[in-house]
Amino acid sequence: MSARDESDDTDCDPTISCSACEACCCRLEVILMGDDDVPVELTVEDRWGGWVMRRLDDGWCAALDRKTMKCTIYERRPGVCLEYPTGGSDCIIERSRHLTRDLTSGDA
Repeated sequence: MSARDESDDTDCDPTISCSACEACCCRLEVILMGDDDVPVELTVEDRWGGWVMRRLDDGWCAALDRKTMKCTIYERRPGVCLEYPTGGSDCIIERSRHLTRDLTSGDA
C-alpha cells in the first residue's frame, strides 16, 4: 500500500494488494515531478518537454523486472507511483484491462 493513509480513498478495495498483482499500473504513463529521484536512464523527455518514466517496446515501465513483475527502484519510485491508490477505481480498471489483454492473447 502507498504511504498515504488508507482513509484518503474511501473507494479502495482492501482485498487488492500490490504483492498479489501483476504490476498492471506499470503500463500507465508516469509523469515525473521535480522531487522524484529516479535514475536518469529510466526516464525520457515527452513530446511536451516534461519527463516521464521510460517504457520499453513491450509497453511496460523500464523499471519493472519482467521476471518478478516487481519494481526495481521501489525505494526510489516516483511520487505518482508511491501515491497510486491500490485498490482504487483506476487500479481496478487497469487490472481488468490487463486480464482482458491476457484472455484475448491466450496468456491467461
